[in-house]
Amino acid sequence: MNTLVPVITIDGPTASGKGTVAHRVASKLGWGVLDSGALYRLTALAVLQHDVDPSDAHAVAKVAHTLQVEFHPNGVLLANQEVSALIRQEHVGNLASRLAPNPLLREALLARQRAFRAGAGLVADGRDMGTIVFQDANLKIFLVADVLARAQRRCKQLIDKGISANLEDLLADMRERDARDVERAVAPLVPAQDAHVVDSSNLTIEQTVQTILDLWSRV
Repeated sequence: MNTLVPVITIDGPTASGKGTVAHRVASKLGWGVLDSGALYRLTALAVLQHDVDPSDAHAVAKVAHTLQVEFHPNGVLLANQEVSALIRQEHVGNLASRLAPNPLLREALLARQRAFRAGAGLVADGRDMGTIVFQDANLKIFLVADVLARAQRRCKQLIDKGISANLEDLLADMRERDARDVERAVAPLVPAQDAHVVDSSNLTIEQTVQTILDLWSRV
């Protein structure tokens, strides 16, 4: 791991806006981005496509080891197939959340995630970027938002993409995923001890981005 390349980590629960914020912060700084959740979603999609038993920890880890992934500015390829929309489907996200506690899977993806630390700098978003993957990050953000606000955001995102969505179902699903992420034994969703907690419930995306840039300017 190249410790000379600066890293900002943005961790937080699902639909807290960390992906959008991470891309905009990276754009402002001229840095690269790591969407670690996409790697878990890609693994989940591959598990589904190859009919792998999700409860078979070794088989799932093998899938992660052999992922043929290529990120590009407009999306992501899995085995040369454009899957940007597929990995954002709710059933894929749910499976990714269920697979995430698998320690063999997490180990399989660790080196792949750390390899993104290159170039001018990296903004990494996920669940354990600051606590596990980049423990020496220069700035650690834990982005939170009220669960209802997050469910409303996700509902709007899906509807804007032409996907039918039910707010109550999304809210129940989000609460279940939050509990699973926080309570899992391996790499639970918690702020790093040296993280700055940013509540975006009542902030616009640009206000959230500026808050992080202001924190970075003081590092």
